[in-house]
Amino acid sequence: MDYRHEWKFPINYGDLLVLRQRLGVVMRPDAHAQGGRYRVRSLYLDTPTDRALREKLDGVSRREKFRLRCYNGDLSLIHLEKKSKLAGLGNKQTAFLTEAEARAVVDGDLLWMRGDERGLVRELYAKMVTQGLRPRTVVDYTREPYVYGPGNVRVTLDYDLRTGLSATDFLDPGLVTVPVPGGPILLEVKWDGFLPDPIRRAVELSSRRASAFSKYAQCRAYG
Repeated sequence: MDYRHEWKFPINYGDLLVLRQRLGVVMRPDAHAQGGRYRVRSLYLDTPTDRALREKLDGVSRREKFRLRCYNGDLSLIHLEKKSKLAGLGNKQTAFLTEAEARAVVDGDLLWMRGDERGLVRELYAKMVTQGLRPRTVVDYTREPYVYGPGNVRVTLDYDLRTGLSATDFLDPGLVTVPVPGGPILLEVKWDGFLPDPIRRAVELSSRRASAFSKYAQCRAYG
């Protein structure tokens, strides 16, 4: 399993404007972004005892979480993702689900997953059966993504974070979400073996320090 380096920086609106200008000079927008941005919707899963949430808040070095994700409301391409962390490094495994398969996960219909050819789907099935993993909340936000070839660098600016509170109907386009108090804005920097100096300088903010910010934890604080 290959792990990537990750930095997360809570920033303010002034920082966002500065970073947007800097990143536009040294990086290129992700080709998948429409007008330089896209809307992300995620459905996070957790155990009845909130294991993923507690491990995040407690700073457990080795941890994981599962989520479903779509972009700009497009339900024709739904991602099942497993995010793993180990000593500050991150890994993401992905499988693609149909809308019907995602609906089955939301509704707790599990038997179809048992013999699925996709290993990640089978792993999710096993953990839904043995750990009681179930949908917990919907998280929405806007993302501006930038990419840089050397080092396989990806920098994102995330804002307009909204929580579905206890709502789990990930597929409902009319699902009501509410803004997370404080309007948090997040800078994320991810890279493989090295972070090129032009990117390091571009994301440097003297008043900001990397933190363990979690959108899931932020949204679960309110539901």
